[in-house]
Amino acid sequence: MSNSVSSKNITTAAALTAAQAALERAGELGIGINVSVVDASAVEMAFLRMNKAFLPSKDIAKDKASTAAGFGFPTMQWKDVLSGNTQLQAGITARPGVVTFGGGLPIAEDGEIIGAIGVSGGSEAEDILCAQAGIDALG
Repeated sequence: MSNSVSSKNITTAAALTAAQAALERAGELGIGINVSVVDASAVEMAFLRMNKAFLPSKDIAKDKASTAAGFGFPTMQWKDVLSGNTQLQAGITARPGVVTFGGGLPIAEDGEIIGAIGVSGGSEAEDILCAQAGIDALG
């Protein structure tokens, strides 16, 4: 019997590719963002900040990525998860570093979460578009 498990993690090169693609999409949208890419354990692998991006958004971007990696689903899905469950809503939103609005997306390879991307600085819809551009750049 083994006492260990193995798991995949995003590579540094892939993390940088995703982050750069998110910034490029933000440039097309005319917004300034912060983008964080974390590995499957929510350890930050890449971070980029555009000029004029809101400074407090740097921590929100990382929290979005960490939330998506840790729970394994997009942060925008919390709305549905929390719907009708006031106890869970009160508890989860009180947790430091958990983000329950859009902009954090898990990154999967062969059905396994290898990391996540978090974007903050635009509207919720813009953050989601930029995060998706980062994932799309990975193929």
